Amino acid sequence: MIDIQTTLTKATERLLSTSDSPSLDAEVLLCHVLKKTRSHLRAWPEKELQSIDYAHFSQLLEQRHQGVPIAYITGNREFWSRNFKVNSDVLIPRPDTELLIELCLTLLTDKPSAHIIDLGTGTGIIAITLAAERPDLKIIATDISLPAISIAKQNATIHHTENIHFIESNWFNNIADSTFDLVISNPPYIAGNDPHLTQGDVRFEPKGALTAKDCGLDDIKNIVQQAHHYLIPGGTLLIEHGYDQQSAVQKIFSTYNYHDIKTHTDLSGNPRVTTGQWTTK
Repeated sequence: MIDIQTTLTKATERLLSTSDSPSLDAEVLLCHVLKKTRSHLRAWPEKELQSIDYAHFSQLLEQRHQGVPIAYITGNREFWSRNFKVNSDVLIPRPDTELLIELCLTLLTDKPSAHIIDLGTGTGIIAITLAAERPDLKIIATDISLPAISIAKQNATIHHTENIHFIESNWFNNIADSTFDLVISNPPYIAGNDPHLTQGDVRFEPKGALTAKDCGLDDIKNIVQQAHHYLIPGGTLLIEHGYDQQSAVQKIFSTYNYHDIKTHTDLSGNPRVTTGQWTTK
């Protein structure tokens, strides 16, 4: 038999060479196995583990040692203080995307029952978070991937958000004539030859949801070009992009005659979301 503290110490040592947060990873995996909180681990460090739990933990630890992301191992990730189901069919939600939620909620302050479309919804974190925060909203969420839509629908059920309509679509291709107050997207924006694709968690994430042609700008161009046909006068397009793409993305917005173009910084101070308003039809 082995106790909690000894298990965590050995696990942390095992992950030192492959994780940026070995101690945290070990705790998260053990909490997942035991179905306990991290405070439980700290309160009962001398508690011995059952053999079956230790064996399960060892299996998960080996996966993490091989580089598999924690979110894919545990099957969930927190976003905006809610837990979302994830698997290898979808990108792992990241804190930087919470900036999109903040901007949308601000823009929607005085707009009851607004219409919104979330393009490339993935896990559904954007559409579901907005639907949960504002049940009056009417939301469409799209993705080209049916497995991604399946995960998003499961998350919508978990969070009791019934004001979302999910559609399989390559951006606007399957969207009927309609207009929206906001068009939102966190599209693929990484260049196919970016060295970061061979590092860390992204090695295990779906490449089609990460990379785009034309130095990562192809999908952004496509969305910006089409979005104004679906925005009401005064409606806003919001796109998340790479930290080094501010100038290029603003130029794309300007090319297609959006107004009040602004780029907003994420939690790390990096340019992360560009917004533009459509004022003419």
